Amino acid sequence: MPNALKELNRYGQSVWLDYIRRSLITSGELRRLLDEDGLRGVTSNPAIFEKAIAGSTDYEGQLKEFAKRRDLDAKGAYEILAVRDIQDVADILKPIHESSGKRDGYVSLEVSPDLANDTAGTLDEARRLWGAVQRANVMIKVPATPAGVPAIKTLIGEGINVNVTLLFHLDAYEAVAEAYVSGLEALVAKGGDPRKVESVASFFISRIDSAIDGMIEARLKASDDAMEQALLKGLLGRVAIANAKLTYQRYKDIYLGERWAKLAAKGARSQRLLWASTSSKNPNYRDVIYVEELIGPDTVNTIPPATYDAFRDHGRVRPSLEEDFEDAQDTMDTLAKVGINMKQVTDTLLVDGCKIFVDAFAKLLAAVAKQLHTPSEASKRQTAKLPAELAGEVKTTLKTWGDGGRVQRLWARDAALWTDADEGRRLGWLGTTDDQLALISHLKQAAENAKSAGFTHALLIGMGGTVLGVEALAKTFGKTPGFPELHLIDSTDPAQVQAIERKLDLARTVVIVSSKSGSTLEPNALREYFFERMKAAVGPAEAGKRFMAITDAGSKMQYAAEAHHFRRVFFGGSGIGGRYSALSDFGVVPAAIMGLDVAKLLGQAEEMAHACSASVPADENPGAVLGVIMGVAARKGRDKITLVVSPGIHGVGVWVEQLLTASLGKGGGGLLAVEGEPVGPPPVYGNDRLFVYLRLQSAPDAAQDTAVAALEAAGHPVVRIAVAEPYGVGAEFFRWQFATAVAGSVLGVNPFDQPDIEGSKVATRKLTSEFEKSGTMTRETALREGDGLVLFTDSKNAKDLDSAAPEKTVVSTLKAHFGRVKAGDYVALLPYLEMSPATEAEMQGLRALLRDKLKAATSVGFGPRYLHSSGQAYKGGANNGVFLMITAEDAADLPVPGHKYSFGVVKAAQARGDLSVLAERGRRVLRVHLGKDVKSGLAALRKAIQQAIG
Repeated sequence: MPNALKELNRYGQSVWLDYIRRSLITSGELRRLLDEDGLRGVTSNPAIFEKAIAGSTDYEGQLKEFAKRRDLDAKGAYEILAVRDIQDVADILKPIHESSGKRDGYVSLEVSPDLANDTAGTLDEARRLWGAVQRANVMIKVPATPAGVPAIKTLIGEGINVNVTLLFHLDAYEAVAEAYVSGLEALVAKGGDPRKVESVASFFISRIDSAIDGMIEARLKASDDAMEQALLKGLLGRVAIANAKLTYQRYKDIYLGERWAKLAAKGARSQRLLWASTSSKNPNYRDVIYVEELIGPDTVNTIPPATYDAFRDHGRVRPSLEEDFEDAQDTMDTLAKVGINMKQVTDTLLVDGCKIFVDAFAKLLAAVAKQLHTPSEASKRQTAKLPAELAGEVKTTLKTWGDGGRVQRLWARDAALWTDADEGRRLGWLGTTDDQLALISHLKQAAENAKSAGFTHALLIGMGGTVLGVEALAKTFGKTPGFPELHLIDSTDPAQVQAIERKLDLARTVVIVSSKSGSTLEPNALREYFFERMKAAVGPAEAGKRFMAITDAGSKMQYAAEAHHFRRVFFGGSGIGGRYSALSDFGVVPAAIMGLDVAKLLGQAEEMAHACSASVPADENPGAVLGVIMGVAARKGRDKITLVVSPGIHGVGVWVEQLLTASLGKGGGGLLAVEGEPVGPPPVYGNDRLFVYLRLQSAPDAAQDTAVAALEAAGHPVVRIAVAEPYGVGAEFFRWQFATAVAGSVLGVNPFDQPDIEGSKVATRKLTSEFEKSGTMTRETALREGDGLVLFTDSKNAKDLDSAAPEKTVVSTLKAHFGRVKAGDYVALLPYLEMSPATEAEMQGLRALLRDKLKAATSVGFGPRYLHSSGQAYKGGANNGVFLMITAEDAADLPVPGHKYSFGVVKAAQARGDLSVLAERGRRVLRVHLGKDVKSGLAALRKAIQQAIG
């Protein structure tokens, strides 16, 4: 199959990379891209440098030396680093520059964004940077502001190559083209050689659609006119490309005129259009749309890494730029017809674009200043102390990853890294942070919308990974003053549903339904219940306005939301599974609504994405190192990844647990994450553990520090991850997603599917369908009964327990059940109860008791939430679990609107269904039923377990 990136060159389009960092150069990655993909240039900007410096150790050595100099401030240090990188990239690109007749092979360096409105300052800095780099194949980036345009003319007239940035409108492009032509004329008038000057006009694409689509969606909500709605819908996702096509036609006109012919006769070359901002920001659109639809001769497309890799993987090449010119004109005419002023939109984008770059430059200087004072901090963020044998195999595996270019292959979405199935299509999360930061305005709008509407509470409905990232953030940050307080419901337990409802003032609550497919039982039942409750609170006409949905485009949830006139529908992104969605709209929209600084959260994640980039050597890549350690440890029998998490960020542990366990517990092996287990002394642990300590540097826990140090001293393998402050959770989301993908490769499993979760859903549907038809479910036969407890299991487990428990009592049966725990096994407590503080404390007490007595790892999964996460490993991983399910009679039940079954029936069906599937998989499983008094039932169970295990 031909390389799609190389194919672009056949159509006259040059591919440049919108990315730079030191390890891209030193690792040989840049040369590889030139050789394999036909890459022909590189662009940089302050945001890219900021992430590279703050998110890696690439510049640590130089910054350590800079820290000794008193004459160097942050900007001076940055310029030294940047100039060196630009020089080195220019040297690598020099053969391209020469072989292309100086048409390609350029690298760009930007003037300070805070000079955007200062012509003289721009000129001074551009000249200084040009002189500092001293390479013929560098371009100085200058913004197309009213102050920037005259600077562009002057610089061209002085023979300095210019990359004009932040172009959005045809009028602005014409002004820039005029500046270029006038500058060349001035150069020729002075006796200069126009053959030595090159320039590109960077025309921004996806930001236009992002802005206009938002305006169209608002208009669609306000319009009742069918004709207007049809016109508006026809504009979605089409304006940016149409705008670019019309600009390209103007480009051809300019450089075919008589005025230009005089310059061309002296060897001058046209100022090519360079398509910038070409990553797709809308999950409804094809991820490479802004590459595929703008392919034409004498153009450049500078592509960010995620889109670059995606296009190589599945890009389709055709000469698209000159297709449908009339349609492009019609699109712009229709835009004007519906009353959207393109000039106003693009003027705003220019102002916003300048601000984005100013803010990024400020962050860049702050990151440099921080590293000047603490230059070695980056390298201390993740460390590992491993036994010699494990450390040796980790080192060997990392070398294999480095030598085999496996990190590069991961970013290139090479499914052969795993099982060569559909993994390449499940890696959309790799570019999520960049996309979300580019669309930060829509997140801020969501937050302001909820705040201005007067909502005091937000209720998030969902299941599994799509909501657990939000739960981690809610537990970390709590309530933000002035914003809605967020509550989450992911249970069918009637008592829990009622407990959540009691916390809400429904009339002042916005309900966010989070469901990728819209076909999952629990979110649908909860949506139906709370929609009915909302109708009662505010009236049928207003109920839909209190609901939002986050889903995949084209899902049943989207259609349900539209049918019920939801306030807003957000889309999660293509190629992103629920477990990997914390940084997509599934995670950041609720985060914004609850008042978090989502730009800061995503900025932290983006730094980690840069630290894990393809150009970073595998043994310095924090995600790759963590993933290899986990994968190798699991292969060597240390398959219980035990998380110790600082109290201030403890919610992250649950999210990591579901990510690891659901992704990597399959194929009869893999690993299990152990979260929330109280840290014990070294002797209570077996040789099946790998400990990972997420330590919040701003609020560490002294007892945890002491306990982890004792584990290290006893020879247990420990990975330490330093999280500087709570917003570092954003970085952890990306680190662990990347590490999980790497570990999946090491273990030879597909980390993006969940083949063993469906079985419980099928079993549940069978039981709920039975109830819908008859009003009852088949009666179960108890195995034992006594002391207020009733035990249930399947026939195979019953036979095994009968033979081991001749007394036939509850205690003897529990003794027989836990007597089946062997070295390397784990015990899972699966309560289908209200997830109240009292119940959670009871579970923690039980798991500590079981671990200390049995020397086995313990897991707690509240039903039904675990069915969508760790349930994968319970049924599809190694058969080394011993399961105790805990159910109870519901003191009060709640109806599910439109169904015979109630929440209590659904919960019972889920517990029974999962027991049957666990039993089918040959698992050692027992269910204990408590009756209606949960508190006394749990006390009786604790007493029985204490008697059973001594």
